[in-house]
Amino acid sequence: MTRPSYQPGRHFLQLPGPTNTPLRVSEAIARPTIDHRGPEFQALGHEVLSRVRAMFKTEGPVIIYPSSGTGAWEAALVNALSPGDHILMYETGWFATLWSRLAARIGLVPELLPGDWRTPVDAAAIETRLREDRAHAIKAVCVVHNETSTGVTSDIASVRRAIDAAGHPALLMVDTVSSLAAADYRHDEWGADVAVCGSQKGLMLPPGLSFNAVSQKALRASESAGFVRSYWDWGEMLAFNRDGFFPYTPATNLLQGLKVAIDMLEEEGLDAVFARHERAGRATRAAVRHWGFEVQCIDASADSPVLTGVRMPEGHSADALRAAILERSNMSLGSGLGQLADKVFRIGHVGDFSDPATLGTIAAIEAAMRATGVPHRSGGTEAAIEVLAGEETPVPSTQAA
Repeated sequence: MTRPSYQPGRHFLQLPGPTNTPLRVSEAIARPTIDHRGPEFQALGHEVLSRVRAMFKTEGPVIIYPSSGTGAWEAALVNALSPGDHILMYETGWFATLWSRLAARIGLVPELLPGDWRTPVDAAAIETRLREDRAHAIKAVCVVHNETSTGVTSDIASVRRAIDAAGHPALLMVDTVSSLAAADYRHDEWGADVAVCGSQKGLMLPPGLSFNAVSQKALRASESAGFVRSYWDWGEMLAFNRDGFFPYTPATNLLQGLKVAIDMLEEEGLDAVFARHERAGRATRAAVRHWGFEVQCIDASADSPVLTGVRMPEGHSADALRAAILERSNMSLGSGLGQLADKVFRIGHVGDFSDPATLGTIAAIEAAMRATGVPHRSGGTEAAIEVLAGEETPVPSTQAA
């Protein structure tokens, strides 16, 4: 089957990010660009800088950069740490690994505690390692809240408890790139010092904005941090932000979109947003297990509300199935990353979506599996419907022939 040059209907962007941009947000971004030194922008700057704090559940400052989430990773590290500092990280998957590689490239010394890419952060292992660090050489603990490569969500509060139980002064840095505004995250309550986020997932914007939510402890650390910094400097950003402005040209139109995205999230209510994502995750996993496939996450308490990683049957290519789905149904799914390449595909249920979008995604996957001869048990859509209708029933766990 050859993919036609034009496919009717909307493209199903069922990645775990970038996600679909709502029409209201797109319209705001498409409005005329305004003077980023004028009074109209000043009002916008004050508003988004103030209101975005509720997304992180923090009373502290949130710094907004015109960059991808990778930039916010770097900003978190260079503002609070110094070259040669040791940091402790946990290998939940591809993105935790990438963050550790970035840290090494800029001159930090990351220690990556090994994980299996199927389970969450082991807070006890972090506590044990910190207790061994009697000289307090480790200056920060960096963990990923929702590992986008695997569909595993970690308990951030337990990591803070582990740091405190060890009596260790390390900062707690958290990647919330795929979790913010999609899964419950409580920056202040959970004792995080720096949160890293991007605009292209739960916040329902195109890529291009990134964020650091910063505690007072992290701000104090930045005063003596030894990295040379300019573009990423918290101090200069906060000085300009007090007046609603930025020290360099911001992503003006994306900030216009951010205001509307926050409007939409507050209109629905964050608790309702989280419940919608949880429900979609349960429905998707019910379909996957009905098909006879394994979910990449093997700890039910850590199942992600943001995405579901699906392990393909032995001898079948995840990438070939994704290509068939794109060709037949004009739908994009996430690829397997790192050691999961061609073994796993990822179904995003994040951002601006509804129950029909969830069901349409599942139905399109099942249709492609049937067409391409991937072994599965039919009826995954019905299993998802039972969850969405509140009538979830157990499904067989044996692999389909």
